[in-house]
Amino acid sequence: MSSQNQNRSLEQAGPSGSGGQVGVRVVNWSGSDRLCISPKRDHKPENYDDLQFEFNPNIFASLEHYLPPHMLNLSRDVKLHYIRNILLRYLPENDRIWIQKLREYRLKIILNYPPLHKEIFTMDAESFFVPSFLRAIKENTEASFRSIMAEPCKGVYTFEMLQPQFCKKLMSEVDHFERWVHGTKLRIMRPNAMNKNKHGVILDDFAFEAMLDRFMCDFIQPISRVFYPELGGSSLDSHHGFVVEYGINKDVELGSQGQKAYLKFRILVKM
Repeated sequence: MSSQNQNRSLEQAGPSGSGGQVGVRVVNWSGSDRLCISPKRDHKPENYDDLQFEFNPNIFASLEHYLPPHMLNLSRDVKLHYIRNILLRYLPENDRIWIQKLREYRLKIILNYPPLHKEIFTMDAESFFVPSFLRAIKENTEASFRSIMAEPCKGVYTFEMLQPQFCKKLMSEVDHFERWVHGTKLRIMRPNAMNKNKHGVILDDFAFEAMLDRFMCDFIQPISRVFYPELGGSSLDSHHGFVVEYGINKDVELGSQGQKAYLKFRILVKM
């Protein structure tokens, strides 16, 4: 695509929402524009949560920090179009097809699944987390985080986080979901990318995604920003929340998740 055509497509990018008129604005940049190496930390990105694209809305908000300076104050639709074009270059068609199927699968569940404990699908920090964890998050310092942590080996931290009652509700919700899936004959997607795990569910698939977004941004990122800055701990943009059951005649390992780099935050619940 020539730089002239690229400019035209960006200038005429319509609004991502429904309704409204498309405004045209002349934007002077060339096809050589690139994302910045260092993010602009003090920039407040747009909210992309209303979008229904093949990418998590958090990715757009995260990448907006890396836009060329002259683009930061342009309309959301121009920035959206620009970022999405970049992402599509690195997402093969097969992956886009799979993402579309995943979206349809999740929508089918959300429209039909009857939750057992509706209250755990919305973030409620006081009932989810133990007081010591909430105090550490509120103080938001390395010292406060270390005060609740043990470090059994370098770079691995353990700490108490979830209320026992929340854990019981979560486990009963997972059991309820498994029974519902079995009754509807819906083929369940397991946590491992290759579906090697036979016992477990992906929480994002049945309406936990919004709650996990809050969990990641408000309660995990403050910690990862301090302890894993070199691994992108300050700019977490997606999550893969799941429950796996290990035991005799059940899963014994999670298996490979491919070559994608990620931070692993594991919650152990003893039953």
